[in-house]
Amino acid sequence: MKPTTIGLFAHVDAGKTTFAEQLLYHTNSIRERGRVDHKDAYLDSHDIERARGITVFADQAVMTYKGATYYLIDTPGHVDFSPEMERAVQVMDAAILVISAVEGIQSHTETVWQLLHKHRIPTFFFINKTDRVGADVERVTEDIRMHLTADVCMLTGSFADGIVGEGLLEFMAERDESLLETFLAGTGDQAFWLRTLQAQIRGHRLFPCASGSALQDVGVIEFMDQLHRLATVDYDDGTPFGGRIYKIRHDPKGVRLTYVKALSGTLKVRDELCYDSGEVRVCEKATRILIVNGSKMHAVDQVSAGDLFAVTGLSGAEAGQGLGIYSDKLVYELVPTLTSKVEFADSLNVKDVLGAFRILNAEDPSLNVVWEESLQEIHIHVMGLIQLEVLEQLVSERFQIAVSFGRPEILYKETIASAVNGYGHFEPLKHYAEVHLRLEPGERGSGITFANACHASDLSAGNQNLVKTHLYERDHHGLLTGMPLTDIRITLLKGGAHNEHTHGGDFREATFRALRQGLEKAENVLLEPYYAYKIKVEIDDMGRVLSDIERASGRFDPPQTTAAHAVITGQVPVATFMDYSKELASFTHGRGMVRLTFGGYERCHNEREVIEQRGYRKDADPLYSSSSIFCAKGHGYTVPWEEAEEKMHLL
Repeated sequence: MKPTTIGLFAHVDAGKTTFAEQLLYHTNSIRERGRVDHKDAYLDSHDIERARGITVFADQAVMTYKGATYYLIDTPGHVDFSPEMERAVQVMDAAILVISAVEGIQSHTETVWQLLHKHRIPTFFFINKTDRVGADVERVTEDIRMHLTADVCMLTGSFADGIVGEGLLEFMAERDESLLETFLAGTGDQAFWLRTLQAQIRGHRLFPCASGSALQDVGVIEFMDQLHRLATVDYDDGTPFGGRIYKIRHDPKGVRLTYVKALSGTLKVRDELCYDSGEVRVCEKATRILIVNGSKMHAVDQVSAGDLFAVTGLSGAEAGQGLGIYSDKLVYELVPTLTSKVEFADSLNVKDVLGAFRILNAEDPSLNVVWEESLQEIHIHVMGLIQLEVLEQLVSERFQIAVSFGRPEILYKETIASAVNGYGHFEPLKHYAEVHLRLEPGERGSGITFANACHASDLSAGNQNLVKTHLYERDHHGLLTGMPLTDIRITLLKGGAHNEHTHGGDFREATFRALRQGLEKAENVLLEPYYAYKIKVEIDDMGRVLSDIERASGRFDPPQTTAAHAVITGQVPVATFMDYSKELASFTHGRGMVRLTFGGYERCHNEREVIEQRGYRKDADPLYSSSSIFCAKGHGYTVPWEEAEEKMHLL
């Protein structure tokens, strides 16, 4: 029987970690059950997690139950650590979504559900804390039907010891005509209905739900038995090895550990693992294979499809990267919308600080660590203030470096609204390169894309690749605020080189100048991040909420209303709405609910104000110049961007 990877998800304080402790205890994975408030939970093993009482890192354990092996991944429940949670989703065979019977569906619950739904992860609901005052399983079940999925079915009383009860039979039959005929005819036996139930769960058409109290150990082992019978996997050992990287970590000695889910085939120690790095296929040997169980690891000689493991020997592969027969790289949607400056004492060596953050960036690519050479500053992207507090403690503990962070600011971006050609020429004495680029607006969220329309007779393939490499080697500054460029299609039209005088770096200079010269001629646009929101309030509060959204320069869809409640959805700038959850809680006395997810970038609602505030001087940016350099009588001279086109050699 192949192992099954199970993910645990919940909003903060729904009791997810306590639930995990009970599962581990009942499967004999741990001898004693820990508690979050006692700071001894098995999967919250990091000092930061125990001190704060929240899950920060997606840690894993190995369980065995009735002869089957399960990998359990406990994911963060706080929104600031959503990227860590999203990376783990990609390798799960099934998910358990824990919901409090008292608080019910909360903002992060919906975010998690949407992610699981998008990736079609079979999902089991567990309504927890039924022992608490105010618990209402029936109300929460109805909320699941209304806000998450109508295809949720209660297992309690309908499925036990592998027997599919009458209520569950009717539930399945109502959703499929052929099943309805079988049900009415009474021709299907229990084996048939069990296989059907498993298939509907695996096919993301039906979502089982149970209830209990993790703290009081009520309903947990029964739920584990139901999960064991209903969660099925199908992996193939016969095909070549393929896998997916879901996490990067470093051990105490600094050795890079690459965490992988095997999706097909078998991998042995010293086998090669191949992955795409840019345009290059890289192959490196797996020098060690480790099975990870909490904070413990043990080496094995081989792993096969379905296994979750860590390897040493991979130097550059990133989270989301496919391995072996899987060559793609996943794109994540839960991305930071804030940027912050790393602050540290002048006595510290900047290389040491930058080195520490680059290690953290390998582990969490959403940090997008940037070294601003001109300012001698390190900037990172973050989800929120709690993440910064955790990072400060993490850097201190792991690297013995004291840092703090500047106030988080909105992460703006820039793009263009018109198509232009950009020309760059770099010809100081004994150097030569010329580059012609076509810049066109791209689709929202497409980033920087590259196309090549340059003929090999005009420029060698090697030099053409150099142009592409330089375009992708870093974020490029826009002209309005100096923020990163995005959503631009760049096409290489022409290029020129000299057999003797073209040296390394010449095409970098010419490419950057061509890009910048094109921007000077384009209609530049400032973009800001938007939230996609969902707000649920009592009907009397709807008018206030709609007024707040308009005041925040947001948009709303026609509200969905019942006699008692209103649900409002739409888009709103992050800058004007990032603190709205506190305001909503205040005037609704805690009864309102808001879910905020990253909704992409759109045109900035207060562009002129932001440009003035940032005060970016495009002519004073040392990394970029719009002008070109030509040579005459043995000397290089500068030609401003508006005159450079007339002097280009290839026009």
